Amino acid sequence: MPPLAIPRLMVNAASSQISMHFGLTGPTFTVASACASATHAIGIAFQMVRSGAVSCAVTGGAEASIAFGPLKLWEAMRIMAPDACRPFSKDRNGMILGEGAGIMVIEAFDAACARGAEILGEIVGFGMSADAKDITNPDEAGMARAMDGALVDAGLGPQNIQYVNAHGSGTVANDETETKAIKRVFGAHADTLAISSTKSMIGHALGACGALELIATLMGMRESVAPPTIGYLGPVRRATSITSPTRRERRGWIAPYRTRSPSAASTRCWRCGGSPEPRRRSWRPVWIARATRVCEHLTVSNCCFATDH
Repeated sequence: MPPLAIPRLMVNAASSQISMHFGLTGPTFTVASACASATHAIGIAFQMVRSGAVSCAVTGGAEASIAFGPLKLWEAMRIMAPDACRPFSKDRNGMILGEGAGIMVIEAFDAACARGAEILGEIVGFGMSADAKDITNPDEAGMARAMDGALVDAGLGPQNIQYVNAHGSGTVANDETETKAIKRVFGAHADTLAISSTKSMIGHALGACGALELIATLMGMRESVAPPTIGYLGPVRRATSITSPTRRERRGWIAPYRTRSPSAASTRCWRCGGSPEPRRRSWRPVWIARATRVCEHLTVSNCCFATDH
């Protein structure tokens, strides 16, 4: 057996290696909360910087799960689509696995300006909650609590949000419950929101999905374009459905939704299960970011590395 097999298997291996490589001497740890890992990591980093615990945080994560074994295990859960991921669409039939990574730096606005950094965005709120009910069935109230918490933390009202990057896994259970939660929080404003799921393009990257979806949202805000939901075939004929995730359909896919002033956006990642009681918890983090004069917004993945230097 390789002599370093145990250190490589430790959940904090990636964060430890990065801290040693770059000499990051502040708090260094890994966030492990399944599909919510990325959003949890960015939220914790945001809170640490805002509280003054650290002056700067490097936060990010990665997921590489596309291999024969993991694919077969996911197939055994009977939630994998045989062809494509079609979130919120009629004839949707499951999720597709993806993988990727993302890293970014979070620091106080004044500190970023002082060192002449290119500021990409401002995080203004973060919220999370737990269903404490079932390991696989999402709960509308739990999702709503996370979104409400992020809005309160940001000091914004539902009407201030213009775009939601939905978890949108393409499974019937998630899409229906998420739709109900969005309508519960945003009320009538939900009908005017631009809503889409980037998982339709890159699949479900599990622990890294928060990073990838934040980046997609950030770049969309910079260009005043909401990322599309590709493969969208039309709305589900139910009262709880989202009629059109990004409002315009063209040639079988949802065209980007343009806004004149993308002042605020939200993205979310849900996770099934939890610890220490797998059948009792389901964590739901939400972050909200808004545009400033010099930027639009931020987030990232399942490791969190922090430094005061």
